[in-house]
Amino acid sequence: MNIDKAVMRFAGTVVLVSLALAHWHSDNWLWLTAFVGANLLQASFTGFCPLATVLNKLGLKSGAAF
Repeated sequence: MNIDKAVMRFAGTVVLVSLALAHWHSDNWLWLTAFVGANLLQASFTGFCPLATVLNKLGLKSGAAF
């Protein structure tokens, strides 16, 4: 697995979990969904992703995007 796939899997999982928590627990969990979306949007423009930096330090192989 490379960093690109790990970032997309992590972001997708966080979005789905936060949507489920918003449905069954509190609407405030939608702020987490918005944060993940905003971070993905800024990463598409700047190429900087905090999670990719952490995964790189943990030894995952680089992908094409990060």
